[in-house]
Amino acid sequence: MKKIATSLLGLLLGTGAAFADGELFVYNWTDYTAPELIKKFEAETGISVTLDTYDSNETLLAKLQSGATGYDIVVPSHNFVEIFVSEGLLQPINASKLEGAANLNADFTSPSWDKDNTYTIPWQWGTTSFTVNTDVYGGDINTYDILFQPSEELQGKIGMFKSADEVISMGLISLGLPLCNENPEDMQKILDLLKAQKPHVKTYSSDGILERLTSGDVAVHQNWNGYSIRARDENPAMKYAFPKEGVIAWADNIAVPKGAPNYDNAVKFIEFLMDPENIAIQSNFAGYSNGITGSDAFMSEKLKTAHELSPPEGTPLVFSQTCSPEAVELQNRVWTALLQ
Repeated sequence: MKKIATSLLGLLLGTGAAFADGELFVYNWTDYTAPELIKKFEAETGISVTLDTYDSNETLLAKLQSGATGYDIVVPSHNFVEIFVSEGLLQPINASKLEGAANLNADFTSPSWDKDNTYTIPWQWGTTSFTVNTDVYGGDINTYDILFQPSEELQGKIGMFKSADEVISMGLISLGLPLCNENPEDMQKILDLLKAQKPHVKTYSSDGILERLTSGDVAVHQNWNGYSIRARDENPAMKYAFPKEGVIAWADNIAVPKGAPNYDNAVKFIEFLMDPENIAIQSNFAGYSNGITGSDAFMSEKLKTAHELSPPEGTPLVFSQTCSPEAVELQNRVWTALLQ
């Protein structure tokens, strides 16, 4: 009886310990978290993960500004990190002191947007351009004319992001104008460009891109390089463009918002992601590069050879920037005028 009681007590304590490991609430971009990654983390830690999603940096920023404190992990792009920090929306993680920090790639160790990785580690990085169904359009796709001066077969079949920052940045590059532009005359040119394009745009949405492309609802869609790989998996006619005018480059980052209810579990997740084998699971799912040294050994051959991850020689890469309040105000005015 004593042995049975001891065994039962041990079973109860063991069960209790598993549940005591608690929860983790993740807020990430739509369709941007590998299910296998979450399952592995839950199995190894006993921590239960809940995932919610958003469609733009602006949505994430507004959510945290509103006082939402129910999330433990968020994923801002590099040009928004300084905004989040300046507004006191993130709390330090001091990543350089965490287990696995030695695996951070040199390019992402103390990056310009987060000195000493005080608040962030890299999640995924890539480029933003657009994907074209070459069964519909067979000409040269490596120019922004595809989006802004579309040929007849593409008119009414264009999808754009629902993001002022990403749409306007692309317009600025197409016209050879500086990003984060504070010149009202330049921004009027952007508004004119986007208004002229609008009749040919089927939708402004950052959700459902894969479904719209593969169903034929659109023939061209503003897109990220990794997501374009997934579109090509569904239909080999889908091709990712590298416009000669320049391609936007970005880096998304893992961070912990201020007021996170499960800070310690968030840190465990961050350390988990600095393991090369784990972050490779995410890259293989999403189709993007990451900032962890040694992860290449666990990448799929498909990802290693994907043309979407290799811009042609001479293609200008333009890293998005953190804009001044003046530039953001002009940007918001253009966006509001466009969509009204």
